[in-house]
Amino acid sequence: MTTVIVLIAAPEGLRGHLTRWMVEVHAGVFVGNPSRRIRDRLWELLAARIGDGQAILVEPATNEQGWAVRTAGKDRWRPVDFDGLILTARRRNQLNENHPPRG
Repeated sequence: MTTVIVLIAAPEGLRGHLTRWMVEVHAGVFVGNPSRRIRDRLWELLAARIGDGQAILVEPATNEQGWAVRTAGKDRWRPVDFDGLILTARRRNQLNENHPPRG
């Protein structure tokens, strides 16, 4: 299975570094098939340097869906295991900031 990395508001240089190992199919969206060792090293670099941005990695996994998610940075969404299925959740305080109560 292919690996996908999405960068949002990433610091300069990270996108260029990823293009050594993956193809940028759209601004900030990278697709490739790096080995597990390379994928883990790329993730260590991204997680350490993402700063105020956000990084999301979708990778092959031996679970029901066949993939797993890692996130780093200022998460807008976070992966949650719900009875073996990976779903995404938004933090409650962020949800309230984006959608103030009506009234």
